[in-house]
Amino acid sequence: MQANTLYNTNRIGLNNRWLIIGVLLSVVLGWLIAKMGITIAGLLLVLPFGIAFLILLFLNPRIGLISFIFYCFLMPTIGKHIVGPQFGLLVDGLLVLTWLAVFFYQGKRFRFRHLDIDLVWFALIWFGITVLEIGNPTRPNIQGWFQEMRSSSLYWLLTVPLVILIFKKRTDIGLFLHIIIIMSVLGAMYGMKQLYLGVDSAEHRWLEEGAKKTHILFGKLRVFSYYSEAAQFGASQAHLAVMCIALTVGPYSFGKKLLYGLAGLLIFYGMLISGTRGAMGALVGGGFIFLVLMKQTRILILGMVIGLGFIGMLKFTSIGSGNDQIRRLRSSLDPNDPSLQARLINQRILKDIMASKPIGMGVGTIGQWGRTYNKHIATANIPPDSLYVKMWAMYGVIGFIIWFGMMFYIVGKSSGIIWETRDPVLRNQLISLCAGSFGSLVCSYGNEVMNALPSSAIVYISWAFVFISPKWDTKELKV
Repeated sequence: MQANTLYNTNRIGLNNRWLIIGVLLSVVLGWLIAKMGITIAGLLLVLPFGIAFLILLFLNPRIGLISFIFYCFLMPTIGKHIVGPQFGLLVDGLLVLTWLAVFFYQGKRFRFRHLDIDLVWFALIWFGITVLEIGNPTRPNIQGWFQEMRSSSLYWLLTVPLVILIFKKRTDIGLFLHIIIIMSVLGAMYGMKQLYLGVDSAEHRWLEEGAKKTHILFGKLRVFSYYSEAAQFGASQAHLAVMCIALTVGPYSFGKKLLYGLAGLLIFYGMLISGTRGAMGALVGGGFIFLVLMKQTRILILGMVIGLGFIGMLKFTSIGSGNDQIRRLRSSLDPNDPSLQARLINQRILKDIMASKPIGMGVGTIGQWGRTYNKHIATANIPPDSLYVKMWAMYGVIGFIIWFGMMFYIVGKSSGIIWETRDPVLRNQLISLCAGSFGSLVCSYGNEVMNALPSSAIVYISWAFVFISPKWDTKELKV
């Protein structure tokens, strides 16, 4: 009896201690919310999960790179729903932490000698040029330079070597493809929810803060899903639609082909509801590379007939004009379109400014960061409307030629690698990666695509897989 009494007394005391701790934590949490807002309290609540993630990351660096891929898709919508913190910096944080995990990894050592390839050297050279632009005679603001250089060169430099070091198995290509296809399908479905059921309160606030100028046209919503904005959503969807089409004709079982085909149709519809006219570039450019690399004359001819027929339908007929999405897509082929004319006017203004600036105005002097940090520079308030124009304005004609040359070298070498690949499954996967990446490069002529997430991450990882793929090339049977 005495033992039971002692046990019950100790249990009550233990419960009381936990109760006191719980009350104290509640008081502290309430005080933090009152003084610093709900954001800091939320950060404290997720702190234990963050610590657990760090432990897992350092035990297995693959977790960091896979998390980076997922986060590139979700980061924009997190920023819309939780106002305050700069969630974009977590992209940098994930990459840096993954690099640290690689250096301190206690398992099988990573083979750093594999980084001695031209793709990595290009990334290093371009980052070096970006650093040199700090000394541009226009004296751009260093904070504007920092914000812009992350997307223009840093992510390339950090991502490509990580893929080479961490994704060492051939099955990693399939893993990457399935992650980005699933996230793109979910993005298309969430976009359909926005179109037919409406946006949520956080997205409505974002629209009212200024985004509705470009996202609500003639009373119709340009769907942006959980991406940063409609242009990036549409371009990314077009990129993945091309990839799914390529996979659909690959040497897979009927079930796999059916899934890839259905995913491609859903993603293509996501592209349409975005109202992004520039996405046509991804379809045309990516489709062309896909048809050429297939090395099958019949498919090449059939694909070109279908592609030219689709463009001809948009250009020379009024079929589908009752549909808002098709009507907007059709306007991309109209040389008198007001949006195109405005872009041409901006380019003529830039041409006069850039005539005496062979090394450009400096990184971060045009676009969002130009308006924010470099208002004193002539290009700050001119919309670039195109990644090509932005590169020209920031790096000058010299920098643009270097960048453009590197892009087409990468495309050319990737095509050469794929041309020589014997394994039919690997070859089809690489065609998908190369076609999608080239589509984004072409699409960047009309929009800033390859310097925005998730498109930039998908392109960099795709490049890396293609360049290291020869080590996996063996003659295999159909799967």
